[in-house]
Amino acid sequence: MNALDNVSRETSERLNTYAALLKKWNPRINLVARSTLDSLWSRHFVDSAQVYRLAPSCVTHWVDLGSGGGFPGLVAAILGAERANGFRTTLIESDARKSAFLRSVIRETAINATVITERIELAPRQYADVLSARALADLTTLLSFAELHMNPNGSALFPKGQSWRKELPEAQSKWQFDYQIDNSKTENGPVIMSVTGVLRA
Repeated sequence: MNALDNVSRETSERLNTYAALLKKWNPRINLVARSTLDSLWSRHFVDSAQVYRLAPSCVTHWVDLGSGGGFPGLVAAILGAERANGFRTTLIESDARKSAFLRSVIRETAINATVITERIELAPRQYADVLSARALADLTTLLSFAELHMNPNGSALFPKGQSWRKELPEAQSKWQFDYQIDNSKTENGPVIMSVTGVLRA
């Protein structure tokens, strides 16, 4: 069973709209690697949905950093639209063309999400309940972004490749934080790192 089984018909329609827009825009602005288009659902959508499923249930503000093609942030926004608690998503993306794509998906799917076209370190503080970033930076850099944009009681969800083990010692020399590792259900090797309690060491 994958992380997108048992979603509502409305959510399924929104995800299909997103996938169609991504395929339409991708030749022009390279939102995802062309080699991954054939495995778009497992590689990007289900992969993002499993990140969403690891988030605490009390989330109201999800912030996705360096959103690019919208993974996992837009998938979280679409899945979160089923919640009754005013779930909203903010996507921070410095590339204007990618931001235009993200806004197009938000408009076409009618979800509660906002795009900030700005560098992460220059964007207004977000006080996120959940912070996500996929394939963006090393762990030390991600923790600096977490300090800036995450609610003190929030949690960060960072999909990481096998390099996370090498990145961990340097991050621990500069930051205090608690973490949990969940193995990816879509690939062998990658993990999702859940991080809380981020403080400078």
